[in-house]
Formats: sequence, C-alpha cells, structure tokens
Amino acid sequence: MAQGLIEVERKFTPGPDTEERLQKLGATLEHRVTFRDTYYDTSELSLMLSDHWLRQREGSGWEFKCPGVTGVSGPHNEYVEVTSESAIVTQLFELLGSGEQETAGVAAVLGRLKLQEVASFITTRSSWKLALSGAHEEESLLTVDLDSTDFGYAVGEVEAVVHEKAEVPAALEKIISVSSMLGVPAQEKAPAKLLVYLQRFRPQDYQRLLEADSSGSSAACTADTHF
Repeated sequence: MAQGLIEVERKFTPGPDTEERLQKLGATLEHRVTFRDTYYDTSELSLMLSDHWLRQREGSGWEFKCPGVTGVSGPHNEYVEVTSESAIVTQLFELLGSGEQETAGVAAVLGRLKLQEVASFITTRSSWKLALSGAHEEESLLTVDLDSTDFGYAVGEVEAVVHEKAEVPAALEKIISVSSMLGVPAQEKAPAKLLVYLQRFRPQDYQRLLEADSSGSSAACTADTHF
C-alpha cells in the first residue's frame, strides 16, 4: 500500500453464508492466501497504548499503523498506514524517544528501541473485491477479507482506502451499506485477531490495554481495531 493512505475499516463476525452473500452482490474472489504476521512492541506496550501498531508480514514486509484524526464515530476504525521502512523508523524514534535516529531498516533498530515480538500467528485469508453499483468503479471498490487463524479465530473486514481525510465519511457510508447487505448488525464490533491472540496467550498485556482504554488514556483497545 502506498505511503500515507488512509484505511477505513470495519470488522465483523462472518457467518456461514457470508461468501454466498458476497457472490450474490457480485463480489469477485481475488485470492486465497496464507501468511504469518508478527507484531512488535516494548515490554511496556508503548506503541499499542498510544494506538500505534507495528507488524511484519511474511512475504510483504513491515507496516506501521498510526491513528487517524477524522473524528467520525462509529463501529469502524481509521488508520494511516506507513509501509516505507525509512518512514517507519523515523516515526518509531519520534514515539519512543531513543536518541539520535539511525539510518537503517526496521529490523536493525528493534534492539535499540527495545522492541520485541509480542504476537505471531498464521492467517488464511479469502480476499474479495466489490464494486457498488451506480458509482464510478475507482470510487466504489471495496475489499472484503475473510480471515481464519491458526489459533481458531475467524473475523471479517470491510475496507476502503482513501487519500484524504475529507473522503472518510463517504467511504464509511459505503462500508456501512456493504456490512448491512452482508447481514452484519449495525453496531456489531468484532475483536481483531491480534486482540484475541493477546487475550488468549498474553492475558496480562491484554488486561493492560483494557484498563488503559477504560480509563480514557488510550484508544488502544477499541474492539474492532488492528490488523
């Protein structure tokens, strides 16, 4: 994904007829893939507690999600996705305040920034593309991903990618419309894979995120967030 694009997404719990519904809507199955995601943070969860998410995807490289600032409320999320390693390193040094920045890739600065693996799991994904009728294809193309993990959790996501903050409300309308056509309850908030992983395998870290979110000191643990 290009540098600095805004991803607007909504996660949901897929049902047994979700793929059938997608087919009836005219969606096209783009691919089925399997990949491993590994997430990194400090032992204090400095990134997650500030709603920043660092991931390395096998075969795809590094991605850093930073919170959007559009202020549109609802059962969705908005993130700026950064995929340039140099830009990721710059932001990591700004966030973690570890002295003079190095000119290096992400892997080379993990130790200095005290970043360590906090989660790693395999996902099998069916990725669908859907163009809403009555609109220009470039403006209406949405992605619907259906994921299942190696630890037994399944989740779906409807996603639109825009270039400007002003485009977010229109993208959100399309996401809500598609979600409704897929039978997703209006206010459903399905937890993301990473949060379910932490809940099951790192419950103390998960509890820290919950407590920070409930205290209002962080947006880190909204239920439908994160990869």
